[in-house]
Amino acid sequence: MKSKIALMILMLAMLFGITPAVHAQVKITAEYNSVSTATKAFNFKTVPPPASDDAASKAKLVLVDGELDPNGADLSALTDGVLPTDEDEPAKNLFFNAGTGGGRFSMDLGSAIEIVRISTYSWHPNTRGPQVYKVWASDGTGSNFNSAPKGTNDPTAYGWKLIAVVDTRAKQGDDGGQHGVSLTDAKGSLGKYRYLLFDFYVTETADDYGNTFYSEVDVVAKK
Repeated sequence: MKSKIALMILMLAMLFGITPAVHAQVKITAEYNSVSTATKAFNFKTVPPPASDDAASKAKLVLVDGELDPNGADLSALTDGVLPTDEDEPAKNLFFNAGTGGGRFSMDLGSAIEIVRISTYSWHPNTRGPQVYKVWASDGTGSNFNSAPKGTNDPTAYGWKLIAVVDTRAKQGDDGGQHGVSLTDAKGSLGKYRYLLFDFYVTETADDYGNTFYSEVDVVAKK
């Protein structure tokens, strides 16, 4: 138990420790629906609701590091457009195993596309609602490119570019509820990439249940 908590603390320290420069123009919009106002529609003030026909819906997802909780869904739940209809619906969300420090997965979009927005959505009544993660991107053409760098490796050493560091904890008061995040760029494009890499971190280390219930990840291509 102590070793698991120590691992989670270490991972959080890595998240907020020495971090390569994030793309200067990236805008992180994080919005929140409280437990009492959240609905299955996932409607936010400015963050668009989850899409079912975005570029991620046809992407290949690979678990790079971490253990998925057997009570939850597999990676496909992040891109299938099927959303939970209740605040505590494990089978409709992806989350990592209790007592672990999160995990890492990659997304292969099939070819390099111009990405205008990356959005992530989560829903849970308690500490599994907020989102804490990093996301990198790559076109996959570098000679040193590794499509699946393990969690102990810095992706920037293997042809990846850090896009954003996201943390929605306590931004709007109570953490429980729905969290929606939208990553955009002032120039209208985050860049032309084929691969995305996500590191999901725990939201707290007071107990074993800090792994977020992620409902959907959207990647919207430029038209």
